[in-house]
Amino acid sequence: MKRGAADAEQEDERPDEAAGEEPDVHAEGAPVEEHVRRDPEGCRSCACDRFVRRRSVEGICGPMREIRAESWGHLHELLFADSWHERLGRFRSDFGFRGEASHEANLMTSLQRLGGDYADVEPHLLRNFRKYARHSDVPEDSLWHWLALAKHHGLATRMLDWTYSPYVALHFATAYPRDYGEDGAIWMVDFVQANGLLPKQLRHAVSQQGMNALSAELLRDEAPTLADFDRLGEDFVVFFEPPALDQRIVNQYALFSLMPSPHARMDEWLERHPDLARRIVVPAELKWEVRDKLDQANITERVLFPGLDGLAIWLRRYFSPRDGSLSG
Repeated sequence: MKRGAADAEQEDERPDEAAGEEPDVHAEGAPVEEHVRRDPEGCRSCACDRFVRRRSVEGICGPMREIRAESWGHLHELLFADSWHERLGRFRSDFGFRGEASHEANLMTSLQRLGGDYADVEPHLLRNFRKYARHSDVPEDSLWHWLALAKHHGLATRMLDWTYSPYVALHFATAYPRDYGEDGAIWMVDFVQANGLLPKQLRHAVSQQGMNALSAELLRDEAPTLADFDRLGEDFVVFFEPPALDQRIVNQYALFSLMPSPHARMDEWLERHPDLARRIVVPAELKWEVRDKLDQANITERVLFPGLDGLAIWLRRYFSPRDGSLSG
């Protein structure tokens, strides 16, 4: 099972990126938690060194923000920071979340992990998936419905899995006890701000429909094929909310990202736009507590992967002793 947020692929991937370190206090001397409580919007305007210490790491050479969670409570402060919307008077996060079992995980797509001439293989993968799958599995015969279905069922694609839910992301960061000896990570990307970097045609369509995440129908109208999509621009990221094709997509609160080239890398894009992202390090010593409390909150494989497979995976993990490790 892949460790990305809301990902249904059954893979074991070991990307390579380094984690950062956390600061003890803000510049004013207040702990992070207190700063966030005092000024929920402050940390957004703080594109600053006050929220976290910046560090250059492999693949993230720009000043992307990272911080290490110190406790279950502190982890919540970090994951829900900047979610207050003054105009709405509600807490509504603009972030998409992706959980990784390893803090060294990068943001290569499953298509890129194939290796070889993966860009040349991309259209063949999707064409054959459409040919052999049941047409009743999608509500309409459009590229974007098929792409969502294919990704959701494990086909290698240029899309990355995200989720609107920080708890779902935490599940994927702690789904494998064998990985509890190393730090995990939660990637957070402000997909609403990312929309400001979309090509004019897509920005106009998003504005006209009042969307934050693009729909399959909008993408169908603006770019019926991947070739059409690639011609829209060169350096942007689309966050695409898949249609509710099945209960798994719904329960995982799924969100996908994709870029206008099979070669494009999300982590390299974030290097150029570091103000849009942050990464929360989940320490190895905190993983058991996080996992047990997620289980208590019913954030489990049984819920996220409805059906007998998810049920069996959940029971196997839940009843395994802490001093043992699951091998796969």
